[in-house]
Amino acid sequence: MRNLSSPTRDQPMLPELGTPRKRAYRLLWIFCSSYGCRTRYVNSCGTCENTHSPAGQYQSLVPEHFGLSDLTGMNCLVDGNIPPSSGLSSSSALVCCAGLVTLTVLGMNLSKVELAEICAKSEHYTGTEGGGMDQSISFLAEEGTAKLIEFSPLRATDVKLPSGAVFVIANSCVEMNKAATSHFNIRVMECRLAAKLLAKHKCLPWEEVLRLEEVQAKLGVSLEEMLLITEDTLHSEPYSPEEICRCLGISLQELKTQILSPNTQDVLTFKLYQRAKHVYSEAARVLQFKKICEEAPDNTVQLLGELMNQSHVSCRDMYECSCPELDQLVDICRKFGAQGSRLTGAGWGGCTVSIVPADKLSSFLANVHEAYYQRSNRSLVPEKQSLFATKPGGGALVFLEA
Repeated sequence: MRNLSSPTRDQPMLPELGTPRKRAYRLLWIFCSSYGCRTRYVNSCGTCENTHSPAGQYQSLVPEHFGLSDLTGMNCLVDGNIPPSSGLSSSSALVCCAGLVTLTVLGMNLSKVELAEICAKSEHYTGTEGGGMDQSISFLAEEGTAKLIEFSPLRATDVKLPSGAVFVIANSCVEMNKAATSHFNIRVMECRLAAKLLAKHKCLPWEEVLRLEEVQAKLGVSLEEMLLITEDTLHSEPYSPEEICRCLGISLQELKTQILSPNTQDVLTFKLYQRAKHVYSEAARVLQFKKICEEAPDNTVQLLGELMNQSHVSCRDMYECSCPELDQLVDICRKFGAQGSRLTGAGWGGCTVSIVPADKLSSFLANVHEAYYQRSNRSLVPEKQSLFATKPGGGALVFLEA
């Protein structure tokens, strides 16, 4: 789920993008649930639908698509209110904005799906093995409803959130630059290697497998069954590159040049069991989250909160993308009334998202602000960028001054 700041309610959901609207506005995006694998749902860590795509692969993507040559430059002024490195998709916001503005300037159109896919691939220029959820929701979002994002083909399904609860974003004020570190890409590679070992164990064409979702799809089994297969196939001790090579029957040189990304070739250990367990269990939580929203039992908020709590534990212990400040903030949020709280975004810093009963919102905000921000120099961060409630908003559009 994303929140885009206050678009008008009469914005049409156009089949084509690039049509100008009236006035420019700034985007504020927030992630309020966890997305995992199976039909290529993407979780908050981007573990499921990433592909190894060297940046150079996309250098001619847009020109070839439109048959363009000798493109001229343009001057742009960029503004926004997304806290940097906060896990709220500021990089995707910039890429999607750039793509939409460029189409407008060129007087060309793309479908939302095409533009989302191109924007997702474009982010690989930074060297980060990111997925496509952020770009997809930025174009497919609709005001008033969360979205379940699926891939192959890309589609979005409405998910009605409970009316008696509010989602609250809290910034840990710890910044993590994905492009400047290898943490993110290592997790992607660990998921890829786990998928290949699982596929090899099940006599599938493992050379073609890039994602854990593909193994499940090729086997035609449930997420619960994939968790059992993971238990039986992978060991919990870290794998060395040499052991991975023995399992796959390849050389170390083949592993480094054909599978690993450039900034993961010198990694000495890979935690395949933990990463696969996280992805498959996270995917199961996504489906359960959607099911609870649809069935809307009396204790909906409590049940959704429990799933978010389980998600954070898995992110912390199995995917290992949390940090002490995020864990502290999650604990504080739960202490002061959140039914559930978890990290969001890539992790290692950034924000948490909490589900809070609507009647407790005011006291929750006041108590969390005092406990986490006022008792440290974090209070220097603008309050509107550190702690705020949110709701689903509409997708990206272009507005032009009259």
